[in-house]
Formats: sequence, structure tokens, C-alpha cells
Amino acid sequence: MAVRTFASTTPLHLLLALALFLATGASSLALAQQGNGEPTGTITLEPGAESDKLIAQRITSIFEQIPQFESLQVDVNSGVVALSGQIANEAQAQRALKLSERVEGAIAVDDRIVRTLDLQDNLNPLWDSLQNSLREWIRALPLLLVALAIFIIVAFAGHRLAGHTPLWSRITKNPFLAELAGHAVRLVTILLGLLLALNILGATALMGTLLGGAGVLGLAISFAVKDSMENYISSIMLSIRQPFRAQEHVLINDYEGVVVRLTSRSTVLMTLEGNHLRIPNATVFKAVILNYSRNPQRRFDFVLGVDAEDDPALAIQTGLAVLQQLDWVLNDPEPNGIIESVGDSNILIKFIAWIDQRESDYGKARSLSIRAAKNALETQGFTLPEPIYRLRFDQTPATLAPIDVPEQPMQTQEPSKTPSPSELPAEELLDVRPDTHISRQVQEERSDAAAEDLLDDTRPIE
Repeated sequence: MAVRTFASTTPLHLLLALALFLATGASSLALAQQGNGEPTGTITLEPGAESDKLIAQRITSIFEQIPQFESLQVDVNSGVVALSGQIANEAQAQRALKLSERVEGAIAVDDRIVRTLDLQDNLNPLWDSLQNSLREWIRALPLLLVALAIFIIVAFAGHRLAGHTPLWSRITKNPFLAELAGHAVRLVTILLGLLLALNILGATALMGTLLGGAGVLGLAISFAVKDSMENYISSIMLSIRQPFRAQEHVLINDYEGVVVRLTSRSTVLMTLEGNHLRIPNATVFKAVILNYSRNPQRRFDFVLGVDAEDDPALAIQTGLAVLQQLDWVLNDPEPNGIIESVGDSNILIKFIAWIDQRESDYGKARSLSIRAAKNALETQGFTLPEPIYRLRFDQTPATLAPIDVPEQPMQTQEPSKTPSPSELPAEELLDVRPDTHISRQVQEERSDAAAEDLLDDTRPIE
């Protein structure tokens, strides 16, 4: 019974296995013939003697194309590539190893290469490279000459145009701006000539590299010379604004003097003591500038005190009367007087008057005006208060005995030989003419025509 069952089922099993095999083979054949009958995908070699031989042939064929690798031997076993032989240096050896690693199927690369470091083998490639470069330069020499000629022509034209001073003087009346415009034109033409030359040579990428490097270098330099750049920009703004003129008496922050010149870096003043003073233009541009010479009329004031029992109105009238008689005091605007303050023992009166600085010195006029007002008040009987001191006298100690001082005959003191103010010539006492010593020094300084000066006397002051 059992034998019959086995015999009956065996043919059925064989038929099922055969059908499954045929179906699998047909599907594999259909996949292999897809895409116009060409095989698709990457052919991967299975490990074995055939694949090792193909890998060795592939690497050998690559090495045959490179003269430096002709002496290398390739041996492949189970996907492991062994390179042996002699080579000139380490760089070439590493290049051979990397090429072998990139071949498909190579699992690892065994380095058995001997670096000979032979002098001739190392110098020959360098010599060949130099010869090739020389041949390339010789072939490119005509193109180089054309590019160089274009650069020289453009740069020379820009130099001549930048040096055409009358043209820039017509465009701008400021000499400093005219010079700056010339420098800008010269720089632009040089860059234009360089760009044209590099375009002819086909090296526009080099131009971009140079411009990028110049930008980074310029940024670094700008941080390093920030103060100098600030002074230079301030010089441009001051030359445009022209806030003062030469030989004008100015006060720049706490610096007072007569203007000598304005340079591209600093403002030069002659102090009232006759010393040179250079102020950085960045400071001048941001400073508060007081120009005494801009308006020739200048006011001065002084304070005199009278006794508390005197009439201050009469004192003011007396002082103004004498001020109006002085030649250097202007009648328009006329002098004025006010009560400054009232103290315990005096009354302070402030007198105000105006002078013309072109004809009168400020310090001398104020000094002689004080003298005249004081003398007038004393002549009219006004008492100028003096300091009051309180003295305290204690009893003489008993231990101290009085000292007898012998009497001496009083000697008559001879009168002083110094002349009184009334004996001095009136023209010397009342001379308030401006001191021209500083002005002469400034004129001598400005007589140097070669010195740089950005001040323009023809333009109005802003």
C-alpha cells in the first residue's frame, strides 16, 4: 500500500519542479533582453582568477599611459592589488596607489613600491614641465604683446587726461578736488587697461581673484589707517565748505590763533604767542569754530565797583560819558552800562562797548577803556571800594616788656623821577592800533608757493 502511494506521487512532484525551473529561466531571459536587447545595470565580477586577471589588466593599461609608472608591476590575488617596482618619489607613488584604489573590484592595495629618489628621475619631469611652459609662452607671445600694448595705451591716455589740470580746474574750482578727480581718473584707466588685457588673454577669472584680494586687502588697510582716512575725508569736506580764510583769527575748540593754511591732513594756526599749531582735520571738522575776523565789530565789557552809598545811575552816566569820547569806541552800537550786582559794601557796574577790529586792538582798547572809566569815576568823587579787613587786638602778655625805639629825624623823600601818565605823549598812551606782528609772520609763512593750501579766497564762507 505504501509503495503504491510513493510511486503515484513522484511524477507529480517532478512535473511541478520542472515547471518552476522553466518559469524562472524565462523570466531571467526576459529581464536580460530588456532595453533594445542590451543588458542593463553594472557588471560586477565575482571573486576569482578571471576577475583578478581583468583587474590586473585594467591597472596595467592605465599605468602604460603614464611614463613614470611604466616600471611598476601589478599582481592581483582575490581582489587585493599588490604594486611593486621602483618609482622616483613619494608623490608619484601615492598617485599610483590612488589610481589602483579607484579600479572597480580592487578590495585593497598593497604598497610594495620602492622610492628610488634618483636625481635624474626627479629632475627630468621638472625639466619637461619647464620646456612645455616655455613653448606655451612662446606660442602666446604675440597675444601677450597685444595685451601689453593695449594696457600701456589705455594707462598712458588716462595719465595724460589726469594731468590735464585746466580741465579739472574748470570742472571744480577747488584745487584739492581737482587733484582728487585727476587721481581717480588715473586709477580707473589703469584698472580698465588691466581688464582689457586680461580679457584678451582669456584670464577674466584672474581679474576676479585680483579684485577680490584687493577688496580684502583694502578692508584690512582701512581698519589699520582709520585715523588717516578720517583726516583725508575731513580734508575733502573742509575744502568744500571753506569754514575760514587765511589770516583770520579763529577759536577751534580750545585752540586759538590766526589761520595759516589748510592742508590735506591738518589745519595750521599761528598762535597769539607766535607758535605753530597743527590741528588734525578730523578734529577741525567736528569742532566748534569761533571766527573773530568774520565780523569786524567786536564787543568788550568790564566791571567796576562803587561804594554802596553812591548813586549807581550817576556812576553809569559818568562812565558812559567818558567811553563815548574815546576814538576807538563805536557810536553804533553805542556803549551801555548795567548794574551787575549789589554787595554788602559795593555796587558792581558792567560797562559794554564795541570796537572795529580792523582799526583797534581788542586787548588794548579794553585796557584803556577801563583806565578811562576808572579815572572818570574817581574824578567825580565816586569811591571805588577796597577790601575790608577786621583786625582783633588782644592784650599784650605780661611777660613782654615794651621796647624803646630811639627817635630819628624824618627825612624828606625825593620825588620820583618816573614820568607821570600825564607827562607821556598822548599818542603813546592812547595807541590802540592792531598789532601786526602775527600778521607779518603769517604772510611770511604763506609766501611759500610750494606749500599745500586748500583754502580758496574766491569762494564764500559757509
